[in-house]
Amino acid sequence: MSTQIVILAAGMGSRLGRSLPKPLTELSDGRTIMGQQFDNVAHAFGRNASVTIVVGYKLEHIIEAFPQASFVYNEEYDQTNTSKSLLRALQASPAGGVLWMNGDVVFDPRILDRAVALIARDQSFVTVNTSKVSDEEVKYTTSAEGYIKELSKTVKGGLGEAVGINYISSRDKGILMRHLAQVGDQDYFERGLELAIEKDRILVEPMDVSDLYAIEIDFAEDLERANLFV
Repeated sequence: MSTQIVILAAGMGSRLGRSLPKPLTELSDGRTIMGQQFDNVAHAFGRNASVTIVVGYKLEHIIEAFPQASFVYNEEYDQTNTSKSLLRALQASPAGGVLWMNGDVVFDPRILDRAVALIARDQSFVTVNTSKVSDEEVKYTTSAEGYIKELSKTVKGGLGEAVGINYISSRDKGILMRHLAQVGDQDYFERGLELAIEKDRILVEPMDVSDLYAIEIDFAEDLERANLFV
């Protein structure tokens, strides 16, 4: 079964202050953020990898830029957060696990190389960076067995930050969908994962990529930093 890949790109991305959807922001090498993501996906999974993009804000620009993708529409993109965008994508997906990423992450292609082994085992995981912990980012803690325990921006004593590239296994997908449906409209998808871990004891591994770059583009300074790597 081929790997199913979802990119969450429905939001308005207003903090970056661009007129187009944030994933279409151009990098210093001429590619867009999402263009770099597609190249990374092709590097790890081949040019024919199945990619679904969740669209909303100015969706026609993303559809025009990536006609090879499939699309899921979050018509409430201006009223909901990533929990509801991910839910729509999972509901539309066929049987099997799903790899998903935020549409504003510029990252080292070797991250997906590292993910391939976990996906082959159908093991749910969250990609993490242990080298820094800031208030603005989603943080995590682990259980005694080494699996993800807490996952949110409000975690105290976080071990590192979640990068925004994750995988839900075929056996855990239905559980995650149930919790994504129950969380608030403004919740991030991490809240659904956190509840699935707490209530249903799903096992989610932290995949450490601290030695590789992964930068979520929220502000102009994030873009400047990402351009040092591409």
